[in-house]
Amino acid sequence: MEYVSVIETERGGFDFDHSVRNATVASGVAKYFKATKTGTTICGVVCKDAVVIGADTRATAGPIVADKNCSKIHKLADNIFCGGAGTAADLEHTTAMIAAQLELHARSTKTKPRVAMAVRRASAHLYKYQGHVGCALVLGGFDIHGPQLYQIYPHGSTDCLPFTSMGSGSLAAMAILESKFKDNMTTEEGANLVAEAIRSGVMNDLGSGGNVDIIIMTRDGKADHRRAFLSPSPRTYTNPKPYIFPHGTTPILYEVSKEEAMMTDD
Repeated sequence: MEYVSVIETERGGFDFDHSVRNATVASGVAKYFKATKTGTTICGVVCKDAVVIGADTRATAGPIVADKNCSKIHKLADNIFCGGAGTAADLEHTTAMIAAQLELHARSTKTKPRVAMAVRRASAHLYKYQGHVGCALVLGGFDIHGPQLYQIYPHGSTDCLPFTSMGSGSLAAMAILESKFKDNMTTEEGANLVAEAIRSGVMNDLGSGGNVDIIIMTRDGKADHRRAFLSPSPRTYTNPKPYIFPHGTTPILYEVSKEEAMMTDD
């Protein structure tokens, strides 16, 4: 039976019996990574001659609405775009990195990048960080294989689907998509369906809001990015009078003349 002990010794796998680590965590000295909840609604559909991706425009910082008109649709190539949900910094840097890689590949091969390659690059990068890069993507585009739509999870898993939604408002958006999606939709039908799905997320999810942005990628390689395609909850009140603060509200430390200010700028 000696060979059994050899096999047990050389057997791979993970050992979760880390008593020292567990005691350290239990003592409160070390803490596990704490995930941050983010809010967004993104979705996409495949039409007969186009791919349509949509997103809301609310950016949050905890319970605070940091930006009411944030663009969540990112360009990866002329024929490939994606909508992003998750941590804004992670999304900006991840999409910029993938866009740079696709551009370098296109210049070296003199061909347009394919959608599958963009998906593979994003998936490999996210899998390497095991979900610590908070980046969920709805990625779509048009290449020699026609219109394609993928969803990419923060851990790196991917799915190729005719329609999908992600983010905290994805359940409300998916209800619209599943009930109204049909094959071989026209471009305008797809755009209206995506806008309605995003609107459902905006109205039923506190983490989603603002306007509805969409982008339409067609067979000829053109992308029509329509910002504020819908405004489900416009601001109904604006102050008719500007705020006027009396002189002396803010103390004046020093004053400079116009000429001195121009010399300082130079």
